[in-house]
Amino acid sequence: MQSYLKIGSDQLIKHFIDVSDQELYKFLTYCMFPNEERIFQQCKLYKTSEDRSLHGIYSKDILVGIIGLIHHPDEIEIKHIAIETEYRHKGIGQELVKAISELYPDLELIAETDKDAVDFYKKVGFTIISLGEKYPGTERFKCVYKNFERDFEGISGKA
Repeated sequence: MQSYLKIGSDQLIKHFIDVSDQELYKFLTYCMFPNEERIFQQCKLYKTSEDRSLHGIYSKDILVGIIGLIHHPDEIEIKHIAIETEYRHKGIGQELVKAISELYPDLELIAETDKDAVDFYKKVGFTIISLGEKYPGTERFKCVYKNFERDFEGISGKA
């Protein structure tokens, strides 16, 4: 399996990255409720759990975004996506999701999110399912992405 994907003249997605604890903590603060204990717990899980992986996007050798995954037998769960503030709204999150869908073409990608991020997943092409008010006053959404191009190719006989 290729460990990187070049997506532009100065952008590179690296699979299965190993980042420092401080850098991982910083990125997780961008996408998690600010609870220091929970963030430390997630950092530890990325460093110790065999069912988790981190992938990063670099611009000119600087890590500008990460996507954290949990690997399930039939699907890949996007647990975290975080982009450096000055690199947001430039399609970097979409590139990370696309790279993961290409890395795991036979598995669905799933994510659970709130109202703040659901539009991102819609824009990328996820099907959105409301989970209702999972926590008091907070509606949650399940987001499901299938590689429809792959499915179409399978139906049409192309591969």
